[in-house]
Order: sequence, then structure tokens, then C-alpha cells
Amino acid sequence: MKSPAFTQTLRDRGLTIKRTQTEILQVNIGRLCNQACHHCHVEAGPKRTENMSEKTTLRLIDLLANSKSIHTVDLTGGAPELNPNFRTLVQAARSMGKEVIDRCNLTVLFEKGQQDTAQFLKDQQVHVIASLPCYSKGNVEKQRGNGVFSKSIEALKILNHLGYGAEGSGLRLDLVYNPTGPFLPPAQEKLEPDYKRELRELFAIEFNRLFTITNMPIKRFLHDLERDKTLSAYMELLVNHFNPHAAEGLMCRNLVSVSWDGELFDCDFNQMLELPLGAGRRTLWNIESLDKLEQKPITFANHCYGCTAGAGSSCSGSLI
Repeated sequence: MKSPAFTQTLRDRGLTIKRTQTEILQVNIGRLCNQACHHCHVEAGPKRTENMSEKTTLRLIDLLANSKSIHTVDLTGGAPELNPNFRTLVQAARSMGKEVIDRCNLTVLFEKGQQDTAQFLKDQQVHVIASLPCYSKGNVEKQRGNGVFSKSIEALKILNHLGYGAEGSGLRLDLVYNPTGPFLPPAQEKLEPDYKRELRELFAIEFNRLFTITNMPIKRFLHDLERDKTLSAYMELLVNHFNPHAAEGLMCRNLVSVSWDGELFDCDFNQMLELPLGAGRRTLWNIESLDKLEQKPITFANHCYGCTAGAGSSCSGSLI
């Protein structure tokens, strides 16, 4: 079955979706990672060389200072901590009073030179969103590789010891679940208590929130779907579960994604597909502020069905 164009589905539902005020700056600081996960839409890994330079980082900091509507800086990768400019960017954003999110794969905390990273995150009051696609060792290692589960558990214990996830500490630790196959994630509000119970009983680990994220049919996950001849069925699943209420809450409405080389995109997924910003191709070098994108168009394509299926999906979990 050929999927109907996402933009046509929006028109058929009478939905006109444009940007609101830009509040979140998501920065893909590089594609270097100590893992090479099967579902990774960035196709990150140990051999990737793309990494944000000091010059681009400093320009980003200048632009952030001129963008008053942004309250959150969301750092992702790859493993963002492996970029040599990671701490400079974190400290600059925190000095401006911005919330900073570190999308941490957990195992990076055991890499060479990262021994004090957890303490740095605590000192800077960074919000950690950590990848743990399941509380089962088998499911995690099927997706992320041998030995990843035990290291992830040890990393979570380190973060807990520093106060992350503890009530009243102000140190937020959220976990991310994404499916291990071509299906939608279960309801976030139902899965979270299971995660909390299992991690507490088995490992004495505490965390704040669980985010469920749908796998996007792009890059490595797309290759898996094509190899297993399940792409058509997965796209049909996404299309049949299109939710107009989720579409109205799409994260691309108030988020701008910045690539490691300074180009701007509507979201991290569009960045990986090199789909230009709907407001026109722009980089950090040819704008003075991110405050002026309100009511600008957004670039949509059929992978956007992944964000609007069921309860919806965003970098902060379900939309409904």
C-alpha cells in the first residue's frame, strides 16, 4: 500500500500547522557515539567524524544570547558528551538561565575522559534524559549491543547516588523507551509504573518520568524495515493511527534543530534527511535571532506519520 502524502492528510483533516514561538533549541552536536544502535535515526557510531567545532559552538552561544524566547537547550548526538565543546555550551546556556537537557546514552559515562561527567551534569543542574529502551537485558542488548544493559544500570546508579531522580533534589532524570520492532509504543502512562516498579525492585533505581517514543521510518530503522520486508506494513500502521490531536501538538511547532555544522531544520528527523527548514534554508551564520520564525511554514514528509500516530511522539514522549 502506498501511503497518502502527510501534507494531503493534514489538508483532508482541515489542519494548518505553522510555527509558534521558538522555545526549544535542539542541538545535534555531533554524530560520534560509543554505541551503534540498530534503531538510530542519526546513524551515529564510533567511526563518525562529524562534530560541532569550537567556532560553530561560539556562534551558537551568541545566537542563543540574542534569542529571548528560547527557554530550553536540548543537546543530542551521537553522544553529545564526546564533543570537546559540550561543557562550554552547557555552561554558557546555564549562565543565561536556560534549562539544559543532555540526551545521554548512559554507557558514555564509562568512556575515557568522562569519569567526572556525571558530577559536571549535577553541578550544572542539567536535566538528563537517558536511553533505556526496556528494563529487560535481552531487549536492550538486542537493540543496543552486548554489555550495554549492565553498564546502563551502573550509570543510573551513579546518577541516583548524585541525587538524580530523588524527590526534591531538583535533578531530573527521565528515561526513554522506544519499541524494539515495527510497532507503536504502549501508552506512556501505563508503561511508566511498570518501569518504576521493575527498576526499583531489581536494581533500587529511581527516576522521574518515562518518555515513549515511536521509531521513525528513516535511516537505520528504515533499512531494517526494508530488509525484513515490513516497511509497507509499518507505514500502514502509522497512517491508520494518524491522530489529528497529536498533529496539533507537534514538537516542530516550537523547536528548531541545529546540525553539527550550523544548519537549521524543523526537527532532528528532518535534519537527518537533509530537508531544509520550511521557512527557507538558513544557518547560524545568516540569522541574528531565532525569535522571528513564528507563523513560518514547516517542512513535512511521510516520516511525520511517526510523530502523529496513536498518542503521538516527540522528544519529550507522547503528545496526548
